[in-house]
Formats: sequence, C-alpha cells, structure tokens
Amino acid sequence: MATTALPKVFGVSQSLTGRAWRWRGGNMDLGQGHFGDGEAIARQILLARGVAPEDLSRHLTPTLREFLPDPSEFRDMDVAADRIAQAVLGKERITIYGDYDVDGATSSALLIRLLRDLGVEADYYIPDRLLEGYGPSGEALVKLAESGSSLIVTVDCGAMAHEALAMASEAGVDVIVVDHHKCSPDLPFAAALVNPNRLDENDLAASHGHLAAVGVAFLLAIALVRTLRKQGYFAARKEPDLMALLDVVALGTVADVAALHGLNRAFVAQGLKIMARRDNIGMAALIDASRLKRAPACSDLGFALGPRINAGGRVGESTLGVRLLTTQDSEEARQIAAQLSSLNEDRRTIEADVQQQAEDQLASQHNRAVHVVFARGWHPGVIGIVAGRIKEKTGKPSLVIALDENGEGKGSGRSIPGVDLGAAIIRAREEGLLVKGGGHAMAAGLTVAEDRLEAFSDWIDAHLEGPVSRAGENREMLLDLAVAPGGLTPELVEALEAGGPYGVGWPGPRVAVGPVRLVKCDIVGTDHVRLIASGDDGKSFKGIAFRAAESDMGQALLHASKGRRLWLAGRVKIDDWGSRPQAELHLEDAAFAD
Repeated sequence: MATTALPKVFGVSQSLTGRAWRWRGGNMDLGQGHFGDGEAIARQILLARGVAPEDLSRHLTPTLREFLPDPSEFRDMDVAADRIAQAVLGKERITIYGDYDVDGATSSALLIRLLRDLGVEADYYIPDRLLEGYGPSGEALVKLAESGSSLIVTVDCGAMAHEALAMASEAGVDVIVVDHHKCSPDLPFAAALVNPNRLDENDLAASHGHLAAVGVAFLLAIALVRTLRKQGYFAARKEPDLMALLDVVALGTVADVAALHGLNRAFVAQGLKIMARRDNIGMAALIDASRLKRAPACSDLGFALGPRINAGGRVGESTLGVRLLTTQDSEEARQIAAQLSSLNEDRRTIEADVQQQAEDQLASQHNRAVHVVFARGWHPGVIGIVAGRIKEKTGKPSLVIALDENGEGKGSGRSIPGVDLGAAIIRAREEGLLVKGGGHAMAAGLTVAEDRLEAFSDWIDAHLEGPVSRAGENREMLLDLAVAPGGLTPELVEALEAGGPYGVGWPGPRVAVGPVRLVKCDIVGTDHVRLIASGDDGKSFKGIAFRAAESDMGQALLHASKGRRLWLAGRVKIDDWGSRPQAELHLEDAAFAD
C-alpha cells in the first residue's frame, strides 16, 4: 500500500519540518491508555515493516538458523573456500588485505581470528587512507607477493580494482576478493570474487546484496570450515566456534549502515548476545573505552563503538582497529582502545571545522538536487561524516571532496532512500568524469581531478535530479504509535525494542506524544534543543532534538507561545542517568495541535 493512501495522523498535513504525518501500518493511537500487550505492539511493528503474518515468529526472534542461506549459492564461494583450504593445508602464507574503515577492520579481524583457530597466523595489510587511498593498490599487492604471500584475500574492497588485480596476477599471487560494493559488468581478474552485488548473481544470492562485507566474510567462513570438514581436517583438532565471531559481524554491519532486514537482523541480534559475553578481549576493551556500563545495544554499535574503530583509519593509524579486535593481550587491548578514543576526539574537532566550511558553501546551492562541496586542505578522514551531516540537514544527496596540493580530489558521498548514489558514481566514472569511483546505494567514494569538478557537479545534479525530486515528493513522517505523556514509560520502550534490532531498512518505531504544552525549552550543547512537555493527563516528560537549534522546527519550539499545544514525534529512549530509568523522547518532528 502506498503511504500516500494512508490517513493522516491527527490531521497533520504540514508539520514544523514540512511533512505530513501518516501511520506506517495501522492506526495505533492509544490515546490516554497505556500500551497494554507488549507482544501485540511488537507484532504490529513487524507487520508495518512488511513482515507477512505467517512469518512473524521468526522475525520476532531472528536467528541464523532461520535466515542463513547456503553459502554455495553465491558465485565463486566454493572456489574461494577451496583455495583458502588448500592454503591452510599447505601452510601457505596468507595475507588479509582490508579497507581502513570499520567494515574492513571487522572483516579482516574475522578472517584473521578464524585462520588462527585453524592453526594459521595470517598476515594483514590495511592501507593508509591519506597515502594510498581506498582499495587494493597494485604496488602493495606485488610487494606482499614478493615478501612471500602466495594468497591474498581482500575484504571490503577489490570489486573494481581491475589494474591492481592484474598486477597481482602478473606477480604470480592468487587474490580472492570478498566485497559488497557495486560491480561493473566486467569483473577484475581474481582467483575468486565473492560479492552478492555481482551482476551475474542468481536471485537468492542477489537478495543478500544488503550485506556488509563482514557478513559476506562470515558466509565464507562457514564455507571454509565446511570444506575443511569434508577433507578430514578436524579429525584431530577442534572446529572453530563460528558463532563467537558474530560480535564483529554485528559491529561491522551496523557501523557500515547496512540495511537491517533479513539475515542482517539475525547477525546483529545474535552478535549483540556474543558481545555481551565479553569473550573478545579487544571488543571488551572497546566497550569499556566507550564508557558503557551495560551490554551494548544496537545503537551503541553505530554511535559509540564504530566511530572509535573508524577513527584509526580516518585520522590516526589504519591498523589500530584490526589490532584491537585480534589481540590476545588485555593490556595491549586497553592501550589501543584508549588511543582510539583519543583519536575519536581529534576526529570530532577536525570534523567540526570542515562541517562549518562546508555549510558555508551551501548558501549558493539551494536549487541543486545534489550538494557537492569541496575545498583544498580538508582532511579526507572526515569527509564521509560531513557528507552524512549535510544530507541529514538538507534531505538531499551530498558529496564532500577534499582537494590535495596536486589538484586531485578525494570525495565521499551519502544519499537518501530512493536515490542510488553508488550507481551514479560508477556511471560518472564510465563517462570519464572521475578518475575512480564506486560504492553502494546509500554511500559512495570517488577520486576526481580538480579541473573536472565543475563538470562532474553539473552532471550528477542533472543525472539525479529526477530521482531526488521523486524521493522528495510528499515528504512524510511515518508513525507507529501515539500515546499520551503518561504512556511514555520504560515498559513501552521495552515493548518497542522487541521488534528490533533497528537501523537502515528496518526503521526504529516513531511515536507521537500529545497534545502537550512546553513547560521549558532551551538550547544545550552546541545546538541541541532540550524541552520538558506536559500533557492533559497531568504527566510530563523530557525530550531533546539533536542539532536542531537553527532549524525551522527548533526555532518554532524555542519561540512557541507558552499556551499553544503541540504534538511531538520521535523515538522513545531510556534516560538512565537518574535514580530510576525514565522514558524520554528524541524529537524528530512537531506540529501545532491548536
């Protein structure tokens, strides 16, 4: 059913952010009542996200048994497993070549830990973001071959590395590519290329195109253990515990903003359980460095743990994430985790400076479908984060490009639902506008010559104008539930969380609360709007709208008439800073009720 056919919630056709409010599923206006049956709410949450009624049970408790496909369905999977098995049996020197972001770090760590359990101490190579850039370099692959590696496995990169893999082949080293980024019709030469986004994949494998690279690596781990089992490798040794690797699978999946439906939900749901056991020394140190006093939740992977791993590749040393997640020394883990936390603070400072400069350029781009900002001297390690911030603020795809002293730009982009940025970047490369480029629907990277920037900016704006326009038509806030302030309780949060884990492709429930009057509203931090609201039922609650002080909604809330009633909408979270946990609203939208 198209969302435009659904009835408006409380008659709101234009909120303070300019959106109509509609029910995501059925009408769940509980009014003055409490939420009642928590399982019934969780089931409604699942139905509203497209789960068939007969399929509710496996989605309520997503497990690998219910969602895991046969790895052999994926092209080259068995070839890759056979070649790695051959290397294990022959005691060959294996190197894992990973990307410098959290997906690359977790993918690398997964294979390194697996091979260690199989009796092989694999080497690893993580390129420097500033000196080498994204993807395998031919020079690095050749050097690894010359140093004795007979098998290199690239993870979270390699799908478009035609020249680099050709150089590796000439050097006589086998390369297996494990990736999830979009592929061109002509694939680079490799001993095996495992990627659900290959254009020649079968329908079942292609339906897993939303997997992060670490998810693909986990499927390869299953295939490898199965291959070695058939060859009798475990007759005299214990099989690896593959489930113990799900903590890094969950971290990489969430931090890489992979869609959390199907198999990814099972990965994250089960991975969080493994993470809570704290068996991985490095993961436990990372949790402690993030100042979490409880077992991590899904949101912590994206906002606390993931950014720290990423900080090494962005503004520090690219190998820190892999070292942390593979170390067996608790003191080394503590030191690396502390270093990553410090680098993350440095990253915040650098990011804030680039963010301000980037936003200064937006004033002249109101009519653009795609925002492209660039400057010399910007740190390439933060441009992806800044692109995401601009996308959130403007509601349009955004690309941020850092130019170096030689006139070459490294760019990172973030997109909106319904606009495939990765495909557009690949097309631009094929058109000769870019030196390099690739990615997936929601995120992409590129390399562009300075003298092609204007032409590229004009091209991508024209190329995506239609999809962006269609994505922006009838902008809506989809709501799952409405309650009076008295219904905003920790028990409600628990009932809503039963439909998780939530993320891209499986949006967290949005709740409307009201009608309310603002008792207090002010600015905290840099530009967050904090409020206390009270309802007709005599109950009050706290809310916060992050980075909203300068927005139309933030200004309206800050200057709203004291007596005017409002509906507030957003996600309900637990505030556990006080003596007892309370529910608070993370505000995303608001509308006047009078």
